[in-house]
Formats: sequence, C-alpha cells, structure tokens
Amino acid sequence: MKRLSIGKIRGLQQIANPDGIFTMCAMDHRGSLRSMIDEERPGEVNYEEMVERKLELCSALAKYASAILLDPIFGAAQCISHSALPNNTGLLVSIEATGYGGGKEYRITKLLDGWNVGKIKQMGASAVKILVYYRPDLTELASQQLNTINLVASECIKYDLPFLVEPKSYPIGNEINNPVEFTTLKEQLVIKSAQDITTLPIDVLKAEFPADLRHKKDKPELIGLCHRLDTSSQTPWVILSAGVDFELFCQQVEIACQGGASGFLGGRAIWQEAMYIDDAQERVQYLSTVGADRLKRLTEIASRYAVPWYKKLGLSAQELGQTSEKWYEQY
Repeated sequence: MKRLSIGKIRGLQQIANPDGIFTMCAMDHRGSLRSMIDEERPGEVNYEEMVERKLELCSALAKYASAILLDPIFGAAQCISHSALPNNTGLLVSIEATGYGGGKEYRITKLLDGWNVGKIKQMGASAVKILVYYRPDLTELASQQLNTINLVASECIKYDLPFLVEPKSYPIGNEINNPVEFTTLKEQLVIKSAQDITTLPIDVLKAEFPADLRHKKDKPELIGLCHRLDTSSQTPWVILSAGVDFELFCQQVEIACQGGASGFLGGRAIWQEAMYIDDAQERVQYLSTVGADRLKRLTEIASRYAVPWYKKLGLSAQELGQTSEKWYEQY
C-alpha cells in the first residue's frame, strides 16, 4: 500500500472524476498542432492562432473531462484568463520543451526554459506532466531520461503536486523501414518502460497501447497484454490516444480499462478533424458536437471498466492518507 501526501491526494482528486476514474483530454500539442493548422508552412502559424485553437478546444471540451492537459506557452494561462477552463475541471500542465534533442534515434527530453514545477504549483494547476521518448534497450539514453524524470519527480515531492509521466517508444535502425517489426517489439518496450519508470516516485503513468489493433485482433490476448502492463506499473496508469482514429481509441480504452487502466488521457483522437477546418465557427460547432460526444462516450466506457486510481494503490476512498491532530506541524 502506497502512502500519499495530502497535496498529492488533492491533486489526484482534482484530475479524476468523483469515482476515482481519469477521463482526461490532452490539448498541450505544439509542433503537431502547427502542422495540422498549416501542413505546408507550420513554422508560419503564429502565437495568436495557436492560442485561439487552444481556447476553442478548452471552451468546447473541458466541461466534459475530469481534467485537461495544456502547455504553458499557448494554453494554460490563456485558458484560465479567458474563463475557458471551468473551476471544477482539473488542470495538468506540461513541463518539457517541444520536440527532442540528440537526433531521431537518440531522443533526449529537455525541460522548457524558464518553466518549472514551482511555477506550475504557483499558477494553481493540479498536476505536472512530462513526455519522454524512451527505449529501455538503449541503456545509456534510458538512464539519462530516467534522471530527468527523477529530477522533476523530486520537485513534485517538494511542491506536493502529482506527477504524470508519458513514455513514448520509437523505431530505430531497421525498425524505421519495417513497421511490422517495430509493432511486434513495441509490446515489450511499452511493458518494460512502465516497469522502469514507475520505480521512480511518480504518480500516474500515461502509457501507449501495448499492441496494434490492426495486426492483433484477439481480445482476450489484448486484455492479457494490458494485464501485463498493469502488473509492470507500480502506479495507476491511463491510456493515451497517439492520434489514432476515434473508433480505434474507443476499443483501446475498453481493453486497457478491462486490463487494469484507471482511465484515459486522449487528445487528437477526440478533436483532430476539427483542426483541419479553416472556418472558426464550423470548427467550434464540430468540437461542441462531435468532440463533446466523443468525450462523453469515452467517459462511459472508462466509467464501466476502469479501476479507480486509489484501488490500484491499495487504498480506499474513505482513507486515502493518514492524518493526525498535529499533521500540519510536520507538513
């Protein structure tokens, strides 16, 4: 049974629904969003345009999510100051710089300059998120990435904020031109990444789906894989969408939650089509109808099958932490 501090408990309560299930929507995209807005010239998409899209996403979808994930550059403060983020929706804020250093086969995560856990706490956010490209088989690089995670984890302990980590695998060498080979290997990569990363003092793992549903169709086998992922993770975990189409993501969420996940943190699978619509009014209409319905449907699936985050930690909703008369003196 894990012992949680009071700030971490409060943050986890804020990003989950009242039943302890995470039904979260990601909108912290930077480079990938620029490419959706202008495929030919992503570099020319300006600050105002990016902020406008974040405000549209947040205004249309945040009320249907237990929490949303925003970036500090275009989204987090802007959505608060424009009243686009409801006061009862949790807020996760990303801490990493967009992209990676070190080249395509040796991807190093950098923290965003001028941004840190203290500032995320200060702005009233509920939790911190980091994305790390991670290959457990590249030991030297993996160790470097784990050091970065550990550094942020210790800051999250200092400021008593929940910490969510998103490891993403990627192909190297022959796998780059052989997607089937990479897909087969990915099962092991995702499970081993969960094992490595959740030995650190993090709070929630944002995991990739450990198989490709286009190649693997056997549901009991897929649930079994997610059970293995669940056993490998020492923390509650959620499934990410990685831009797959919506119907596929619904299947992934159902299988993952049957295999032990505590919900989802989906982004593009929920709203990507809207970003290709040039007319702002049509975009908002799409997000408020199709986007909202998708989020509601995913929430129904997660509510039916997911494991409450505190159950994964061996806790009960009535006793998430221990308090005594003088707890505040030691806090």
